[in-house]
Amino acid sequence: MGRDLYERSPEARAVFDQADAQLGFSLSSLCFDGPDDVLTDTSNQQPALFVTSMAAWQAMLHQGWEVPSYAAGHSLGEFSALAAAGALSFADGLRLVRRRGELMKAAGEREPGAMAAILALETAVIHTICAQSSQETARPVQIANDNCPGQIVISGDKTALSRAMELAQAAGARKVVQLPISIAAHSPLMASAADEFARLVDAVPIQPPRMPVIANVSARPLTAPDEIRIELKAQLTSPVAWTASMNFLIEQGVDTFVEVGAGQVLLGLAKRINRKAKRIKFEIGD
Repeated sequence: MGRDLYERSPEARAVFDQADAQLGFSLSSLCFDGPDDVLTDTSNQQPALFVTSMAAWQAMLHQGWEVPSYAAGHSLGEFSALAAAGALSFADGLRLVRRRGELMKAAGEREPGAMAAILALETAVIHTICAQSSQETARPVQIANDNCPGQIVISGDKTALSRAMELAQAAGARKVVQLPISIAAHSPLMASAADEFARLVDAVPIQPPRMPVIANVSARPLTAPDEIRIELKAQLTSPVAWTASMNFLIEQGVDTFVEVGAGQVLLGLAKRINRKAKRIKFEIGD
């Protein structure tokens, strides 16, 4: 992840080098060579994704791409979007995502949870299923990611999640798959992480973004530092309203989406949300 950027773009290489120096270890080597089990530890994975996205962003700007009208990032990607928009410095963004990963890992160890993807079931039905499961088990489970029509991720206590998966199958979901993760992101089980993370957010300088950043929680533009702080504090325990975020942009007349960073997952979601939208994956050298 990111090796091509590092080798072909001096601007991207400078981002990786800055991250290595700030963190005190070679995150770049971990991105390029693994091992996978160390890279996918959430305390490493979150800064790795942030740094790779920011490296791609710097390479993109150097190649003469226009600054977009809006920015948006899914879950952790919201930090990359805010940094790209100038609301967070790169150093502060990296500091936040590194600590965010550490706090989420610790919260997952205190209160182990799970996540599952549910395909081809209406969002309202899944809300009802989660509420029923939570009531039956007296444990939390909720929608974590509303990714696109027909693709919802739920998150919470393992017992409650298991019951919700049973109910989703019975309700006619085409597929219900538990994800290989032991952290219940975007659920109440992250509350202990959210408390300390909120203090970190309050201590970090935040500037008005140079373009609006669409919030994960509200699916509306963030334009002021106070709004951004509220969003980042709420994000750990609140669902990612990605479908609503993309629909808001489409309603504003956005017709082209560019994915910057590792992979092309968001372009796939954009296709499911609006097939008419133009979708571009930034690649170094394009």
